[in-house]
Amino acid sequence: MTNISRPLADRIRPDTLDEFIGQKHLVGVGKPLYQTIQRNRVHSMIFWGPPGVGKTTLARIVAHSTGRAFFELSAVSAGKDDVRKIIESARREEKRDMFSALEPEKSNETPVLFLDEIHRFNKAQQDFLLPYIENGTVILIGATTENPSFEVIPALLSRCQVFTLQALTNDDIREIVVRGAQELGITISDESIDFLVGFADGDGRQALNLLEATASLYANDISLDNLRNTLQSKQLRYDKAAEEHYNTISAFIKSMRASHVDAALYYLARMVNGGEDPKFIARRMVIFASEDVGMADTNALTVANAVFRAVEIIGYPECQFNLAEGVVYLASAPKNRAAGDAYFKALDDVKGQGNLPIPLKLRNAPTQFMKELGYGDGYAMYGDEDLLPEKLKGSRYFQAKP
Repeated sequence: MTNISRPLADRIRPDTLDEFIGQKHLVGVGKPLYQTIQRNRVHSMIFWGPPGVGKTTLARIVAHSTGRAFFELSAVSAGKDDVRKIIESARREEKRDMFSALEPEKSNETPVLFLDEIHRFNKAQQDFLLPYIENGTVILIGATTENPSFEVIPALLSRCQVFTLQALTNDDIREIVVRGAQELGITISDESIDFLVGFADGDGRQALNLLEATASLYANDISLDNLRNTLQSKQLRYDKAAEEHYNTISAFIKSMRASHVDAALYYLARMVNGGEDPKFIARRMVIFASEDVGMADTNALTVANAVFRAVEIIGYPECQFNLAEGVVYLASAPKNRAAGDAYFKALDDVKGQGNLPIPLKLRNAPTQFMKELGYGDGYAMYGDEDLLPEKLKGSRYFQAKP
């Protein structure tokens, strides 16, 4: 019997690659994950991609299809003790029943430890995983919406293959919605499907959540009006893994850019209250310090970096003070995007003109022969001569702004 208390997205979660929707560049015939499963060559890996595109589902399929025990943790709530329990059970394969709450299937294969939101584990917690991955006690599959280059320690990252997942296509979302409607036993019109596809913006879970919420609120009547009404309910408000996440960070950045301190603090509070990762907020502040404040106050980058470091060390709840102080400083600071604008003008020339020959006087001359060819000849350290390639001489990228 179907357990209707489980979320719709979980109830229709596929068990095999044949049922999986999307990510054809990874799961199509002959593609990396397809080969991994077919050949049972499972290794530690990280799935990096936006929310609702199948990271958790793929991890489960990898384990299920290769006959491996599957242990699932969320880095938001789990700690070393939770990992330690799984490691101990993996070491005592014949006694796995002691951890029946985890319901692993008995297998001679190395078990899979799936760590959702792996970027939420701090350095010490990630370090703790290393020896068990190294000695083959478990195979780690991590999932993250954040760039693993920033959030996963190098030692752990070097032991994992990173697979990049993409936002689902409109056709993918349409197929998922139809499957969800079938699970609910309801009929849904093409226009309602189109509405859900547009709303989802590549996030399958978001489409299913709205479908399920509307079916619950309006007795399975999935009309356009009912879908729109459901969107206004509190049932689908701030979700750090869905659209509101992007809406709120956008409002936060734009408020700081407009020097509206109160609005910036309000949107900061919404993100904190919604459980947003404080390092994500602080990272955006570091970007803002260079992109928007820029040359108008070069100390802004120092402040933003200090906030990020404080957040990294302290965490919630105390780091709220660090975030608030940084937001007030950045929102109040004068703004000047001249440096960034100049760089992207130069980048346009690089892309448009290719790698133009560097003037001889600017080239390195490590050998006598190269010196005889004129490398480095005539270079004046403090001269005012144009040093751009010949084809770009006279170009001006940077223009100081008041």
